[in-house]
Amino acid sequence: MLPDLNRIKVFYFIFDTRSVAQAAKELNITSSAVSQALAKLEGELKVQLFTRLHRKLVPTAAGEELFSIVSPFIRDLETGIDNILRARDVPSGMLRIGSPIEFGKSYFPRIFAAFRKDYPEVVFTMSLGDPSEIFPMVSSGELDFGLVDIFLTRDQVFGDLGQYSIEPLIDEEVILACSKTYYDREIKGDHSFENLAGKEFISYQKTSLTLRNWFKHHFNRFSIELNRVMTADSHQAVINGILNDLGMGVIARHIVGSAIESGKIVPVGTGQKEVINKISLVQLQDKIPSLTEKTFIRFLKQDILDSGMSDGFLI
Repeated sequence: MLPDLNRIKVFYFIFDTRSVAQAAKELNITSSAVSQALAKLEGELKVQLFTRLHRKLVPTAAGEELFSIVSPFIRDLETGIDNILRARDVPSGMLRIGSPIEFGKSYFPRIFAAFRKDYPEVVFTMSLGDPSEIFPMVSSGELDFGLVDIFLTRDQVFGDLGQYSIEPLIDEEVILACSKTYYDREIKGDHSFENLAGKEFISYQKTSLTLRNWFKHHFNRFSIELNRVMTADSHQAVINGILNDLGMGVIARHIVGSAIESGKIVPVGTGQKEVINKISLVQLQDKIPSLTEKTFIRFLKQDILDSGMSDGFLI
């Protein structure tokens, strides 16, 4: 069983000061209360922690060992409490943020660096994943908040969404695209369901959910078999597959804007409006954000509106 933690605290100050009277002064209690707590702790542990030599206290081997265990905890506790209290007044400490993989890799390091210029005491931990991973981590408290992209896994169930506050931040246009070489060889201007569905595809997920959702949106057809020639859990890998003429893939238009302008990548449209993938901010509904969280979220929203990060997005 763990010993009484109040007595451990008293022991720490006795050891640190080598004096019952000084420990009492540090703890703002009487010397008698300190002596009683020490006696009870030794009785609880059934071991002597100090040898009494007149008014001098000499730690025993057991006392030395107990102090070596207790002192790092006490020091870390004092530092941690100071940090917690400081965070009420100045943005500081660690922010734990979840993000879609490509969005997180592409944009968050720059935003973190810009934010730390104003608030150097803030550090970041970033978890990259799809909504099926980010939602549970927000729910369990592993993340302070997360960003999720809704379209890519639109038909998945993430549990009770009522427990979350979900605020759309960015709309990004999602397109089906292929290389110019593949388009001229295989598509040839025929964007019909019959022609497209029989071609080669590069999938972002093993389930092909992103591709299936694209076909559902444009043709109202979902239960189809697609010829997937490559599956990768990276948006950039899908783009590289497209550029190497492997087939068609669903990608965010803004990421390949320059390749579309140069003619290297060709969007395969149907005349309908393109799919819009909403990147949304997710927090627990009843959570009270810390000063650090509120400051960073405000900074992020402003950066989305004002910086080059928003170029190519539909804001």
